[in-house]
This record gives sequence, structure tokens and C-alpha cells, in this order.
Amino acid sequence: MNSTTIILLILSYFGVLILIALLTGKNSDNNTFFKANKQAPWYVVAFGMIGASLSGVTFISVPGWVEASQFSYMQMVLGYIVGYLVIGTVLLPLYYKLNLTSIYTYLDQRFGNASYKTGASFFLISRIVGSSFRLFLVANVLQVLLFDDLGISFWQTVTITVFLIWLYTFKSGIKTIIWTDTLQTLFMLIAIGVAIYYVSDDLGISGGNILGFVLDNDLSKMFYFEDYKSNDYFWKQFISGAFIAIVMTGLDQDMMQKNLTCKSLKDAQKNMFWFTIILTLVNFVILSLGLLLTVYAQQNGIDAHKDELFPILAKEHLGIGVFVFFLLGLIAAAYSSADSTLTALTTSFSIDILDIEKKYDAAQQVAIRKRIHIVISFVLIVIIIAFKYVIKDESVIAKLLVFAGYTYGPLLGLYAFGLFTKWQVRDKLVPIVAILSPILSYLLSINSLRWFGFEFGAFILILNGALTFLGLILIRTKQN
Repeated sequence: MNSTTIILLILSYFGVLILIALLTGKNSDNNTFFKANKQAPWYVVAFGMIGASLSGVTFISVPGWVEASQFSYMQMVLGYIVGYLVIGTVLLPLYYKLNLTSIYTYLDQRFGNASYKTGASFFLISRIVGSSFRLFLVANVLQVLLFDDLGISFWQTVTITVFLIWLYTFKSGIKTIIWTDTLQTLFMLIAIGVAIYYVSDDLGISGGNILGFVLDNDLSKMFYFEDYKSNDYFWKQFISGAFIAIVMTGLDQDMMQKNLTCKSLKDAQKNMFWFTIILTLVNFVILSLGLLLTVYAQQNGIDAHKDELFPILAKEHLGIGVFVFFLLGLIAAAYSSADSTLTALTTSFSIDILDIEKKYDAAQQVAIRKRIHIVISFVLIVIIIAFKYVIKDESVIAKLLVFAGYTYGPLLGLYAFGLFTKWQVRDKLVPIVAILSPILSYLLSINSLRWFGFEFGAFILILNGALTFLGLILIRTKQN
């Protein structure tokens, strides 16, 4: 496939997204941008959330994990189910009862303004760094596959990419994203299905025997109970998965903003129920694809591993059909996550940091929100480019994503303290607790193997949340 055809394919894809934006953008206001006027069908939200949950990193990386880690990732996915149950039965009823636009408004009502600003700030930092990193990885793949040959530099690729996202989200925000995410989820699932079909066919596996082949292969080992010190130990993965789901979905404005567009709490809960089932199945299918790709590479003597496995096989070995759908799936997976992130960051900064709903009239709110949308887009561009040209050590960039995960720990501690105790705290001291907790967690994490013979791994989120919870106990007010 030549470069011109690929560019036309990408432009056509974004053309469809912009058309959806035009169709959903009529008579839009801030209520449309932030909540989709609370008229979103729950089944559309549920399907679209799959694409937002499975970023470009998942699309590329998870198939590459199978060679080294088998299906151990499913242990964490099973933990997600417990986390989503907590979201549906505890957090969603709270958010709907308080009629929230930003979920961090709860912290203002429960503890005070400093706690509120702290929670929102940790979300903003985490999402900006995390989403920039995810877009950076995908932009890098597109750069190598296409834009280097066209003489287009990386900074131009990133700028055009973020501009296109801004273009179809600036008017109607979350209302548009609900529908574009549905389309992008569909493209991603088709890409995975097409790849499985072609790889299994090349391996001589009939459609009805694919599941049996996967389950009989040693690479499909899923449960690890042997070594509790290992990062793959079942209970470590399972419990971490539950807490990751609670924090990175239930306490994340990006993911919850979609749920809050449903007409009622009952619809939002149905959305979470079906989303959980579909996401669990899709993760298993992606791991199955990884197994098939790994076997294919081994049988054909192809030197492709980890993040390179799927891109190299799609581009060089599986034919033009798989490559076309791989590109569409990669773009869909990346931008279904990025577009909702841009909207969520705009929402949180406008409402939580600038208090536009309290300080300005409707017309001023719209004007300010549009300016913030542009500023956030520019910030994402700058950070992604910095990853490429300033922080060239890939291990450092990878650690930035890990550090972004630390910022969810204080949110876990704050919400757990607010929901499961009746205590009040010295609100002005909450930012200090929230900053110290990740620092202490990091110090414990880097020394845990030497001190305790134990690696925290994904457990660091739980440790971080627990330290925040303990810190809040220490700053309780005397009347408690």
C-alpha cells in the first residue's frame, strides 16, 4: 500500500468523525458539552467506553505481552469486574444523587475547597501525562509506518493529530464523543477480528477450533498461585485490578463523564453492567490474538517481540488487508481515548479549577470553555513533542506513565475516607497529605524488595491510597 492511499484512508476516517460532530453539534451549549444534555442511550455509552478503556497502548502492547507473561493479564481483568461492581453500586448512585458534572465536586461538599482542588489537580496531572504518553506511542508508530517516508516531521504529525481531535470535539464535547467512540470501538474490534482470521488461517486453524487451540497452548496459562513475591501472583493481580478499576474508571472524570450522560441512574448502571461483560471478553480476545501472533512469528522465524510484534507482522507479513485494518484499529484505539481525555480535561479545569459555573453567566461560560479547550490541546502537543525531543531516554518516558499512576492513590484515599467515615479533616492540610503519600509510596516501592522481599507492582496504588487514608486520620478535626 502506498503512502497516498494510507493518507486518504486516514483523512476519510477523520472525515467521518467530523461529520458525526456536525450532526451532533446542533444547538450545543455547555450542558451539551459536559453532559450531552443527559440524553445519551446507555447501550451506546457502554459500547463506546470499550474503545476509551482500550487505548492504543493496549492495542499494541497487550498482544506482545503473551510471549513473556502468557495470559496472566486476565487475572487483573477479573479483578476489574469487582471494581466495576463497586462503581455501579456505590459511586454511580452517589454521583447521580448529587447531580454532579465534575465528580470532584463531591470532595468540596464532603471536606472543603482545598480537598476539592487537590483531587481535581491530581486528576489533571495524571491525565495530561498519561494521555500524552499514550498518544506519543501511537504517533511514534504512525511516524515510522508512514510519515517519515513522506518527509513529515514528528512535531507536525502530533500537531495535526491533536488539531483533528480538537476539530471534532470543540463544539459538542461529550455528546459527540459518545457517538465517535462507538464508531471507533467498532473499527478496533473489526481490526482485531480480521487479524485473528488471517493469522489463524495461515496457521491452518479453522474458525471453530481457534478457542481450542488457544486454550491448549502453554502460552494461555492464566492463573499464577506459586510465588506470592512475583508480580504475576494471582491475588496481587486480582486485588490490584479491582482497585485500578475503581480509581481509573470510577474516580476518573474522563470515564465517569460518559456515565453521567445517561438519562437515569438505572441506565448508567445497565451501562456499567454490559460494559464489564464486553470488556472482559474483548481483553481475552486481544490476548488470544497475541498468542496467535506469537505462534505465527515463532513458526516463521520472524524476529518480532513485545510492542513490535503486532505492527511488524501487520505491515510486513500478513497482507494488505490486515495492515489496513491494523491502521484503522490503531487510530481508533488511540483517539477514542484521546478525544474523551481532551473533553474531560476541559471539563475539569473549567468547573473545578476556574469555577465557571459559579462565577460567570451562560455566554461567558461557553467562551471560557472554548478557550480552555484550545489551551489544553496546546499543552498536550507540547508535552508529546517534549517526550520525543527533550526526554529521549525511553525508560524515563515509561517511568513517567508509572508516576502518573501514583496520582490516583490520593484520590482513592480521599474518596474512601469520605465514603466510609463520618470524620471531618483540616481541609487546608489535605494537599500536604496528598503530596506526601505518593512520595512515601515511591520510597517504599523502590526499597520493598530489599527491605521486605516483596515487590509491590500494581499494589502501589493500594499502598498510596492507604497512606493517604492514614494521613487524613492524622489531620481529623478535634470534634471528631
